Amino acid sequence: QVQLVESGGGLVQPGGSLRLSCAASGSFFSSNEMGWYRQAPGKQRERVASILSGGFTNYADFVKGRFTLSRDNAKNTVYLQMNSLKPEDTAVYLCNFVYRGRDGLQNSWGQGTQVTVSS
Repeated sequence: QVQLVESGGGLVQPGGSLRLSCAASGSFFSSNEMGWYRQAPGKQRERVASILSGGFTNYADFVKGRFTLSRDNAKNTVYLQMNSLKPEDTAVYLCNFVYRGRDGLQNSWGQGTQVTVSS
């Protein structure tokens, strides 16, 4: 079983910054991709950013230039540095982990951490 531990959410003013962390632990052969999704009330879940084990990153258009995703493969941890936060960034941010287990590729989700951007 794989467990994801998320941290770093909170309340910030517009223009502020937060740093989210997600650490994966448990039993798996290898990791393929880790990233962050977000979901606001009444909105569908959307991908914020993801990173492959090799380092290639994908960013949603609405966060490009503001957010930076990095990964520590040795620790199976991803970090999302969020700068220039906007009120529309307010959402529950969920860590996602795609990994390979005995049955092939599997997908795990964190419980989510609340990010609120408000003045």
